[in-house]
Amino acid sequence: MNSNEMLPSIKKKLDHNFDIKYREIQCPKGMITLVFTDTLCNSKFISEYIVAPLQEAKFIKNNIEEVKKEIIMADIVGDINTEDEALLSILSGNVVVFFSFYVKVIYCEAKEFSKRSITTPITETNIKGPREGFNEPFIDNVSLLRRRIKDINLKFENILIGDSTKTIVILVYVQNKVQPELLNYVKKQVNAIKFNGPISSNNIEEQFQCKYTLFDTVGYSEKPEKVAAKICEGRIGIIVDGSPFVVTVPYFFIENFEATDDYTSNKYFASGIRIFRWFSFIMASLLPGFYVAIVTHHFSLIPYSFIFRLAIARAGVPFPTVVEVLVMMVFFQLSREAGIRLPQPIGLSMSIVGSLILGDATVGANIASQTTLIIVAIASISSFLIPSLYGVVMFWSIVIIIFSAALGLPGFYIGFCIFVSHIAGLNTCGYPFLFPLGTLKKYKFKDLLLRGDLNKISNNVLEKDKTK
Repeated sequence: MNSNEMLPSIKKKLDHNFDIKYREIQCPKGMITLVFTDTLCNSKFISEYIVAPLQEAKFIKNNIEEVKKEIIMADIVGDINTEDEALLSILSGNVVVFFSFYVKVIYCEAKEFSKRSITTPITETNIKGPREGFNEPFIDNVSLLRRRIKDINLKFENILIGDSTKTIVILVYVQNKVQPELLNYVKKQVNAIKFNGPISSNNIEEQFQCKYTLFDTVGYSEKPEKVAAKICEGRIGIIVDGSPFVVTVPYFFIENFEATDDYTSNKYFASGIRIFRWFSFIMASLLPGFYVAIVTHHFSLIPYSFIFRLAIARAGVPFPTVVEVLVMMVFFQLSREAGIRLPQPIGLSMSIVGSLILGDATVGANIASQTTLIIVAIASISSFLIPSLYGVVMFWSIVIIIFSAALGLPGFYIGFCIFVSHIAGLNTCGYPFLFPLGTLKKYKFKDLLLRGDLNKISNNVLEKDKTK
């Protein structure tokens, strides 16, 4: 389809759009028509660098390539081969130029649209380190990664997904470090996404997420330095235009216990805090179930001095221990959700005050004992140290509580074994979710429970054959 046939068809398809503009320029050879989206383009740039040069040209060249090189002053100028390319280019913020006297059609980049400035991400705070966070436009995110990885092997591969939205998805990887099998798998999964609505990073996450689990087997981050570090290890980053979160695959269980400050603070202090997070995970997951099992079925294991105090605390409580624990966990969950959903200045105070009032009221009304309140409070506060696992811990702690209430300590052990087996059975993009816990000879505890020297950690590269 040539220029004269394409233009009427495009006008018909883009009819009833107030922001689609047509700028006609008359020249001795014929008519030149510029088509662009006013809300996505820089009108001043179009006037100065495209319209003015075409108007001031004393004569139009016989060859369109000479027009592109000598007359039009835009930085990026390219050819349009099909009508679909022309429509996509117009709706993406480019200017498409039709010549009545040329067969070919060209486009010029003149994008300019509203966006927020690069700010500190509120979802990942750090005491020491860079403050920049990813932004919604993919160009900003690409530039943030380019600044941190100046490697000729760093690749940004463009994929369009979505039948209606044509959302730009960028695969980011270091070519000489990424495993070919992983790269092929990621490309296949991204191309398999079929979604008609607006595409976000959540669509990508669901495509790679391991089924039937609450654990996140796909990583995401707003911190450029964090994503850059993972890419240098041989992983793949996925940038979605319009989303400030960059997805990283594969994502492993141990990453839930790592924080940005671990790599910007003293390694001994960071190692101690990391061990503390593991301890908090164990407390949040197992402490309520263990308490229910002991109090319900195994009074003989409790010291006598504590039994009397426990009996006094439970005097007048009409519910069994398992109901006490579950009710208090629901109260803490309600308080947490209220703190998250309310505006930030109100939410923090509401969460703290609500927890104190609910705790004091439930003990005073003999709905729960003081011991139960302390146990649930310790478990809930411990879960705050691992925010990425909060939902998982809440669900599995309830499962273990139910087993413990039914069978006592044997039920507690059964629930714990099911929990561990579930984690061990998960995979992320073909890698075991517990990787690299099975490859200790390779990693030698450089960055597992303890944080090693940064120089040694930087040599870690993801290798497929090491997972076997």
